[in-house]
Amino acid sequence: QVQLVESGGGLVQSGGSLRLSCAASGSIFSFDAMGWYRQAPGKQRELVAAIISGGVTNYANFVKGRFAISRGPTKNTVYLQMNNLKPEDTAVYYCNVGYSSSYPGAYWGQGTQVTVSS
Repeated sequence: QVQLVESGGGLVQSGGSLRLSCAASGSIFSFDAMGWYRQAPGKQRELVAAIISGGVTNYANFVKGRFAISRGPTKNTVYLQMNNLKPEDTAVYYCNVGYSSSYPGAYWGQGTQVTVSS
């Protein structure tokens, strides 16, 4: 059974940085697509960034130049470095993985809260 454990959320001031981590366990295979989504109160869940095997990345326009997604050496770990955070980045951030290159994949983490104060 695939399990995703996220960490790194918290409270930060506007302009600050956070690094989210997600470790996937319970699979003997590497995940082709790994990504981060977020959901703010009253809004739909939206893609923040995704990375597929080979290192191809995709970013939402609202985070380009501020966030960076990367995979760890174990390949079933994914990170989201978030710089120059803004109050509108406040949301629950979810890790997502899947075995195909399309996303979102089938597996979701429990979410980690990111709060940016002005």
